[in-house]
This record gives sequence, C-alpha cells and structure tokens, in this order.
Amino acid sequence: MSTEALNPTASSHAEMLRHLGQRSIVFVGLMGAGKTAIGRKVAAALGLPFTDSDHEIESVSRMTVPELFERYGEAEFRALEQRVILRVLESGPQVLSTGGGAFMNGQTRAAIDTHGVSVWLKADLDTLMERVSKKQNRPLLKNPDPRGVLERLMIERYPVYALAALTVPTRDERKDVITAEVIEALHRHFRQSATANPPKDKT
Repeated sequence: MSTEALNPTASSHAEMLRHLGQRSIVFVGLMGAGKTAIGRKVAAALGLPFTDSDHEIESVSRMTVPELFERYGEAEFRALEQRVILRVLESGPQVLSTGGGAFMNGQTRAAIDTHGVSVWLKADLDTLMERVSKKQNRPLLKNPDPRGVLERLMIERYPVYALAALTVPTRDERKDVITAEVIEALHRHFRQSATANPPKDKT
C-alpha cells in the first residue's frame, strides 16, 4: 500500500500541490496578523520553501526595513518592495509572506493574482495591538497613538485585503490551529476551482 493511501493528508496535500502548480501561496494582512509565523508552518506542512518579502528586501538592500523607511521614505520602500515581490513570485511554487502594505499596490496585487493564491490573515484590533506591542521595529507605529494608527490602517486596508482569494480569521489561538485552518481553506479553494473549471475532454 502506498504512503499516500496510508496517509490521506499526504494524498490531499499532493493533490493540492498539483493544483497549485508553479504558483505561490501568498500571505497578506496587517502587521501582527502572523503572516510569517503561519506562513512558515504552512510551508513546512506542505513541503514548500518559505520566503519573507521583508527579509528579501533587507538582503537586497543590506538595510533593515526601519532604516529604509527612515532614509528613503515609504514611497521608495514600496517601489523596492514591488520589485522584490515580482522577482520572488517568478520562482514559485513557495509560501510567501508579504509586508502589510504590499497588497495595497495595484501592480503587486495583479502579480500575486497571476502567480499566486492570496490568503488574508484577518485579525481584530485587540489581537494586533497585543502582538505588535511586543516589537519595536514597526516604522508605521512610531507614533504617540499606535492604536489609532492601526485603526486607520484597518479602515484603509481591510477593503483591499478582502480582494484576496481566501480570508482566514486569526486570533489568540495556537499557531497549529490557524495553520490547519489555512490549509483546509486552501483545500476548499482548489476543490471549488476544480469543480468550476473541470479538465476539458481531449478526445
């Protein structure tokens, strides 16, 4: 008996990877949503490489994201971010975690739609505040009222994040639970796509 027959999870994952092809699974969402942490776990579960766009940007520029913001401003950072993400997407399949503002760029969004399957990790304000308060490296939160900044970002960005192919709620729960929910959402997405677009009869 094959390994896949013994392990239905392995079989279903293999089927999903066949549907994925050369595309990437791309996580989008606000800072603190868990894109990197959950992305790594999803990549490990599916046997795919993991890429963090912020890490790629820092590697290319030899500067940290906060340093880039401070020296060049947000507009220049977003232009660099767009170039890096477009390059990374061409090397799929993989799991890619993107910065909070990346999906707001129309060209980046179109590239993700073409070369990937986007997953929005949607979190409420209290969850995000609890998580981001533990780190001091958030350029957009260097403000006397970080909660107010996050609220404004949610109002501005959530309607755009909602354009993602999948939305998975994240919350104060174990990472393994959220990871499993993301993978199940991906399975459903590909099953629905296969039903809506059955293979054409070549005869």
